[in-house]
Amino acid sequence: MSNWDKEVDILVVGSGAGGMMSALVGAHNHADVLIVEKADRWGGTSATSGGGIWIPGSDVAKQAGFDDNLDDAFIYLRKLSAANVPDENIRAYVDNASPMLRWMMANTPVQYMAFPYPDYHAENPGGSAKGFRTHLPNPLDGKPLGADVRTLRFASPAASLFGYLNWHFSETYELLYRQKGWIKNLTKNMAKYWLDLPFRLTSRKDRRLTLGNALTGGLRMALNEKDVPLWLETPLKELVREGDAVTGAVVEKDGKPYRIRARKGIVLAAGGFEKNQAMRDGNAPLYPAARYSGGVTSNTGDSIVAGEAVGAGTMNMQSAWAAPVFYVPGEDRGRLCTVERALPGCIMVNQSGERFLNEAASYHIVGQQMARRQAEHGDADPCWMIFDQEYRHKFPMGPLYPLMPTAMHSKGVRSILKKGRSIEELAGKIGMDPSRLSSAIGRFNAHAAKGEDPEFHRGEAAYDKMYGDFRHSPNPCLRPLDKGPFYALPIYPGDIGTNGGLKTNANAQVVSEDGTAIPGLYAVGNNAASSMGESYPGAGVTIGPALTFGYVAARHMTGGNS
Repeated sequence: MSNWDKEVDILVVGSGAGGMMSALVGAHNHADVLIVEKADRWGGTSATSGGGIWIPGSDVAKQAGFDDNLDDAFIYLRKLSAANVPDENIRAYVDNASPMLRWMMANTPVQYMAFPYPDYHAENPGGSAKGFRTHLPNPLDGKPLGADVRTLRFASPAASLFGYLNWHFSETYELLYRQKGWIKNLTKNMAKYWLDLPFRLTSRKDRRLTLGNALTGGLRMALNEKDVPLWLETPLKELVREGDAVTGAVVEKDGKPYRIRARKGIVLAAGGFEKNQAMRDGNAPLYPAARYSGGVTSNTGDSIVAGEAVGAGTMNMQSAWAAPVFYVPGEDRGRLCTVERALPGCIMVNQSGERFLNEAASYHIVGQQMARRQAEHGDADPCWMIFDQEYRHKFPMGPLYPLMPTAMHSKGVRSILKKGRSIEELAGKIGMDPSRLSSAIGRFNAHAAKGEDPEFHRGEAAYDKMYGDFRHSPNPCLRPLDKGPFYALPIYPGDIGTNGGLKTNANAQVVSEDGTAIPGLYAVGNNAASSMGESYPGAGVTIGPALTFGYVAARHMTGGNS
């Protein structure tokens, strides 16, 4: 194609963590780089997330006293991942994850700590019950971003307080258990937020960046130092293939087609297709509801479709990062439910009033079980989270805050919360047979009083215990529901994004259906079919591979050693 409007070495489509990492490594290797972003906010789903990354064998884990074995990590992932994911893709992730993290911490303000956060299937061969493969970012001061902080995506409501106050993982626990000093520290953080003047008069953004905001904010700071431009409201319209190679792209800029040539390559890093209802209907029937997805609204699969149009293969398009989600009417996405299910004093039942799963299992497993239950029996969309007054007083349940009167919650939250003086009264309000629900809770309570769950083994696995209440014994995840009144919130089989996409090789190159690499085209993050297959091995296996393959892609196309 002639008449290019602009030429660069590397064009990155999407401004999440994987895309920004590709751009930054490319710029370090002296490439001329441009990032284009469809939305009017940058950071993608990465910015809204917890920012966790799953990195085996990292330097910071070693410093924390955990000497990992990469062969164990490979065995662990290989066993869990789908059979059609090539060994070399998994090996490329395991081998490059730690070097990527080392490079990022040396070349950006982003700093990570390894946490004793068990793998989701720690009992499997190669799994780590001690944790230290999951890493979380330290908080960052967002002021160096200048005006760019205004267009950084907010954290999700599930990863912030009141939808605007950023918090760190350690602060979550401090607030959750109302540990000594929690009021003082919360007051201090609130004061810092409201007294950030005059900035507070013109923006709701918290410039104390934590979790996914810290990751994406720190990457953007490093990109700004390298003068890498990031164009907002610039969607990809099509890729340009000349002969065997992809040589450029047509984007929409200021409402008009704009042709960009990419001399070294294009990195597709624009997320999955979770908000495209038609693509979900055609590919992911087990996860049908775009509305309940926790992904950002701009993730509609445009770049996957563009890749297919130039000959790219796809893989595992039926797959998603499954999750149970709360949905508050009027919000544009579901709210991921992580901690609440493992805490004592709650259970999850289907529409017949029956338990059918271990509530405290990883959100991916619970989300998958809910979706399968709905597909097979039609009684799990929604399920109901049921909890008693003691739970209501002590802990949050999705959008419902403890110590905060129901009347002070939003109209949307009040509209979905059901309350009854007895289990039988509550059953009537959620359309269940009172005797059936009462019987199910009676059976649960009899075992929970002894710290046991013979049906579903809640609280036995290392992962279950991590989110349980460590102050409660003999089982940190179990307590009878016997302190009325009783409450219920609907909870849906949802996801935090799709994870099937374009087929790639160990260099993150997009390949055709027969496995032949398409020169000039790369895909990372949820734009590519995940090397995890349909599994979720541990916290951070979404963003960890996105960053790692972003690093791999940029090094491959620039031939650089940085």
